[in-house]
Amino acid sequence: MPVKNPKELFVKMLSDVRQRTVKTTKIYEELSEAAQDPNIKEALQSRAFIQEKTLASLDRCFTLIGEKPVPLTGRLQEVFLEDFRHELAEIQAPAAKALFILIKANHLIHLHIAEYVALIAMADVTGHLGVGVLLESCLADKLAFVERTRRLIRHTIEAKHDIRLAA
Repeated sequence: MPVKNPKELFVKMLSDVRQRTVKTTKIYEELSEAAQDPNIKEALQSRAFIQEKTLASLDRCFTLIGEKPVPLTGRLQEVFLEDFRHELAEIQAPAAKALFILIKANHLIHLHIAEYVALIAMADVTGHLGVGVLLESCLADKLAFVERTRRLIRHTIEAKHDIRLAA
């Protein structure tokens, strides 16, 4: 799709984020299935649940700007998932698998944070303040997940370290 003006770019980027939100929900579900630690599994399942709220917010953004999502062909998340499956299969230690899953979830969320920062700026510049509010609430959810993931990574590392000290 050729982009001729800033509004078309905004619609394209918003469409891209919406499409990735749908795909990312499935990725979080798969990551949670791969997780053996119940805390990690629960956190990833909760992230997938929150994605549904994000999707509703993005749909509202389209309503507010009077546009519909445009079809896209990006494969970023398919490649991410293929690499994740391949790399996870090579990891044998449960603690290492847990860390790997958390690290991959963290990578994924940081990609989305960058997109939301750009979209919020575009919403402000185009005068869509309501859209900016919705996008900022989506960004806040993602930032909260980053903090939660950081704590889970730390907890997982500390738990592994305690086991080694006890041995």
